[in-house]
Amino acid sequence: MKRGNRPELLWGFGLNTAEVGKIEDSLGPGFFLRNFSERSLPGEKELSNKDKPAATWIPQRVWDELPEERRSAYRNLESTQRILIQDEAKSTDLERVLEDGFLAVVSSPLTSSKVQDALFRAKEISGLYGDLYRMTEEIILERELLSRKTEQLQFLNTVLSNATERLEVGNILGQAAEDLKMLLPVYSVQGAFWNVLPTGKHIDADIFINPGQVESVQKEWVELMIENVVALSGMEVSSYNMAETVPAVSSNMVYSPESGRILALPLVARGDKFGCLVMLCERNVRLAKDQVSTLNAAVNHLSLALSNAIMFDKIKTRANRDGLTRVYNRCSFDERLVEEFKRHQRLNTELALLMIDLDHFKSVNDTYGHMAGDMVLEKVARLFENTFRSTDFIARYGGEEFAILLPHTNEAQARMLAERIREKISASNMTYQDASFNITASIGVSSVCPGSLEKGTEIVRKADEALYEAKAQGRNRVVVSPKRPKLRIM
Repeated sequence: MKRGNRPELLWGFGLNTAEVGKIEDSLGPGFFLRNFSERSLPGEKELSNKDKPAATWIPQRVWDELPEERRSAYRNLESTQRILIQDEAKSTDLERVLEDGFLAVVSSPLTSSKVQDALFRAKEISGLYGDLYRMTEEIILERELLSRKTEQLQFLNTVLSNATERLEVGNILGQAAEDLKMLLPVYSVQGAFWNVLPTGKHIDADIFINPGQVESVQKEWVELMIENVVALSGMEVSSYNMAETVPAVSSNMVYSPESGRILALPLVARGDKFGCLVMLCERNVRLAKDQVSTLNAAVNHLSLALSNAIMFDKIKTRANRDGLTRVYNRCSFDERLVEEFKRHQRLNTELALLMIDLDHFKSVNDTYGHMAGDMVLEKVARLFENTFRSTDFIARYGGEEFAILLPHTNEAQARMLAERIREKISASNMTYQDASFNITASIGVSSVCPGSLEKGTEIVRKADEALYEAKAQGRNRVVVSPKRPKLRIM
């Protein structure tokens, strides 16, 4: 029971000279007995000291005189075993002794065998308590580890479930920002994805940033995202498209890259890097080893979900868009027309349609070849995308004919837009190989007013008739479909 080279500490409470002598003689120099007089028993100072005694010898006469408050304080010395020295003239109530928490009762007068036996039992109980304490600590530690592993599994299950439920990249990123808050203090999650161009030295990037950002903050994020794309892909960015994430929970908070600490993690699927996840966290965030492992596992799940979403978007694009011009195809236009007409009738909004046909397009193919005709169609489609709003719907209706749906647009506004695009087309210089030429377009305009009961196909018929009239009048002009006169009921 020695503590290094120091004797083991024992306390005595009001022991007389004979009791002190017998205990010291029986235990030898390996123990130090500190005896307190009955008038100065250990108080708050001694009880709060880290150096606690291994055992305390307390005569029955002293214990019986102690107030209950003082007894309670001594009972709370859990690491100290108490030995009661029974008075010769008094009998001992065993139940009371057990209630008071005494380890042993030694009858007077003390003998060496009684002292040594009581202290041996104190050692034995202390050792047992120590083993139990260590076992308890191990059990608590194992339970904590098991609890943390369970929480990590629940977190990964949540990330995987939420990611696989969504097929849109913006939705997956928005939900990931909410899910990752379960693991670390995340402010925002944004992403960038790339396609390697045929040269093998440059890439096209798609950047998804959080909505609601002012132009200056948006610019900072785009620059940061491009830097990470270049660093992770090892190639220069030739061009990029920008889209917005869809937050799972609406928030008005907008953060700049300087608001916290940036974590940029590569996204890998099927052995290839295809993007990166950029997270903005608290500036002083620190991750434990198991948290880093869990975060990597979560990013792996997100990588697979995002890769599938990108692949789904490509397949969907091929199905919904024209392969040459990359604007929507005829089938998509027909579906969108039904949707817009339902919205028009439900909300009583304006709706207009432009039908655009390139003049003498056959002569372009006959004179310069079909490759030149394809170039013209692509260039005109880009003119449309740069002229009309993102809410307008641009479709290749067939051959050299395009249809453009203009929600919330009246007839006068549609005519103005039609004239603007007609002028842009006629002013565009088309160059193919060594040949340069210009083309023109004829445009038919039709519209429906709020409260109209016309069918969806009627707006197409009227725009087509107006287009036919524009061609009949000499081409390179805009014609607006005449409104039908309202019938009066007599």
